[in-house]
Amino acid sequence: MATNFQYDSEFLKNFLIPNYILRAEAEVESVPCAPNCPILVFVNSRSGGQLGGSLLSTYRSLLNEKQVFDLGEEAPDAVLRRFFLNLEKLKLNGDEVAVDIQKKLRLIVAGGDGTAGWLLGVVCDLKLSHPPPIATVPLGTGNNLPFAFGWGKKNPGTDPNSVVSFLNQVLKAREMKIDNWHFLMRMRAPTEGSYDPIAPLELPHSLHAFHRVTEGEHNVEGCLTFRGGFWNYFSMGMDAQVSYAFHSERKLHPEKFKNQLVNQSTYAKIGSTWFFAPLFHPSSMNVSQMAKVEIMKCHGDWKTLHIPHGIRSVVCLNLPSFSGGFNPWGTPNNRKQRDRDLTPPYVDDGLLEVVGFRDAWHGLVLLAPKGHGTRLAQAHRIRFEFQKGVADHTYMRIDGEPWKQPLPANESVVVEISHLGQVNMLATSNCRSQSVNDPSTPSRYGEDSDEEDFEEDSTQSGEEFRKFGAADTFKIPDEIDISHLS
Repeated sequence: MATNFQYDSEFLKNFLIPNYILRAEAEVESVPCAPNCPILVFVNSRSGGQLGGSLLSTYRSLLNEKQVFDLGEEAPDAVLRRFFLNLEKLKLNGDEVAVDIQKKLRLIVAGGDGTAGWLLGVVCDLKLSHPPPIATVPLGTGNNLPFAFGWGKKNPGTDPNSVVSFLNQVLKAREMKIDNWHFLMRMRAPTEGSYDPIAPLELPHSLHAFHRVTEGEHNVEGCLTFRGGFWNYFSMGMDAQVSYAFHSERKLHPEKFKNQLVNQSTYAKIGSTWFFAPLFHPSSMNVSQMAKVEIMKCHGDWKTLHIPHGIRSVVCLNLPSFSGGFNPWGTPNNRKQRDRDLTPPYVDDGLLEVVGFRDAWHGLVLLAPKGHGTRLAQAHRIRFEFQKGVADHTYMRIDGEPWKQPLPANESVVVEISHLGQVNMLATSNCRSQSVNDPSTPSRYGEDSDEEDFEEDSTQSGEEFRKFGAADTFKIPDEIDISHLS
């Protein structure tokens, strides 16, 4: 990002929201017109070492401080509910400025991928007629979301000039839709004794309990169910294990992780253990030994997916950015696309790209100009059923947030991923993501394309699918420090 953009107070007026719009108790002001690009800014003040706090201060010094929020003090669902409720009241009173602000509103979130996902989930579940598009400031370790939409991988700076340069890009950015992916995990509840499948501190904010069956309900349902969602990727296996080791170390020694570059270097050191996975990890850790995998490419047609022996990690990818900016899917040539019925990796086509890796040596192919992982499939839905007794645990990761998933010896664990709507992002001219609706990219859809492919089948309906992340519950649990979000 350039840091020499010249600005004055007139430029900043493009973004300023009047007090009475932000606060219901404020006296209504006489405002000639709405700003060109009204914004609400959400900053994880604990992200990026000391950078988050500095960025928060700079935004508050440049804008109305009431439109800049510290996620360590107030959750985005509370902020947005209050904001839109006030807008609706003003609109009912004939306030044209409120009408224009709702139409033009854009959001900025500064933090890691976990922080961005938190805001995305809340916006998705508010079910607004026109959800505000979101720009992401990279303050985390991986920063895959901002990189995929052209905002870069490293923090663009916290001084006023750098922030204004970023605001100028927000003003010029275009809207772009991306797919939401619903994640559902089920396991049988024990008939006796207690079993907590995920310890509370291990639960990522993007995956929360939808229904925990009580003793008296076993005969009715008998399952423990967790649900959530993602925008970038879900992965399971060795890569998630490396990520889990990094996050565990950061929780134990937070004082060592106060610099973005140091964090990325530490992650690389921990990741080097994956190079020797075939020597130290049993073959039972191979995905093909651990789980039966099925995919659905056409509505209602489940097929078993062949996972080559030796694949230790599977990534279900929506955006062309993984592990700090790599694209594991790559770009298949025309022959491969034709022979395997593959399409370009669009971010809004209702398809996930499913990629496998054997070990970190295999992962090094991503460093090559046209390097990619083992392309396994593209799918509208994918289901993992973990085999009983093969291993006592595995590792999973959603958009940078890992956890250690126990696998009961006598019961199977089922994970199912399916398409569930879209959300709006802001993209710069450096955007790496491709849209099926972008005239500059060739459309893969023919005349027989139909959204029926994305409909829920009879086994997944009702309460579980009413919300993507639940605006009331899609939040960081009280016991989790948001500085741990990647």
